[in-house]
Amino acid sequence: MFDLTGTVALVTGGNGGIGLAMAKGLAEHGARVVITGRNPAKNAEALAALPAGSLAVELDLAAPGATEVLLDKVLAEAGRLDILVNNAGMNIRKRPEEISDAEWSSILEINLGALMRLTRAAYPSLKASGRGRVINIGSILSIFGVPFSPAYGASKGAVVQYTKSLAAAWAAEGITANTVLPGWVETELTDGARRDVPGLYDKILSRTPMGRWGRPDDLAAIAVFLASEEARFVTGTAIPVDGGFATLG
Repeated sequence: MFDLTGTVALVTGGNGGIGLAMAKGLAEHGARVVITGRNPAKNAEALAALPAGSLAVELDLAAPGATEVLLDKVLAEAGRLDILVNNAGMNIRKRPEEISDAEWSSILEINLGALMRLTRAAYPSLKASGRGRVINIGSILSIFGVPFSPAYGASKGAVVQYTKSLAAAWAAEGITANTVLPGWVETELTDGARRDVPGLYDKILSRTPMGRWGRPDDLAAIAVFLASEEARFVTGTAIPVDGGFATLG
């Protein structure tokens, strides 16, 4: 079960945190993995942690034409694309009355706009695969609100709805589309929040039934499952991986 041999997986933002953990999981189950990231040093370090034959592409997904450049590289080097993990994202922690138009736009551009363009451009390859998989990384903030991440929460909520549209539109062609909703995970993205928001770390601990923050490798298995043939009848879902945080309402 969960054998991904012969498939090619593209993981955006795959040079660290949740993205790298998912890339490792997919590679361990047989997929050839391509990761993207803007930092060449982090890309090289991540590539060293992946099996031989993995690829890293230095890329800013917000740059004009970036999605076409990326897909051309993937197809030229790997010959196909079966699994797309849209993990790249950003956040700016400000209250709703403080965030500027430019900051709002930059967050939605990366978290939603670039995701949409890459998924749209990947469609012919996913269709040709016969078993295409789209795995979009949302957030527990797709469900809950916090006062310091209005644009991030809005973008991730939109990702859930966009994914449902993908699932409805592409199911007949064997393509599944699902959203993973990470809870509070110890990554670079949450480092600042743990540092800047007084009491946040302990507040999360106190309402998480599992009694800890998540680790990036807690997200690897859900990516493997959703990418596998065993998940062929699972589409349009939004799956929390949060230590039970969402169960408390």
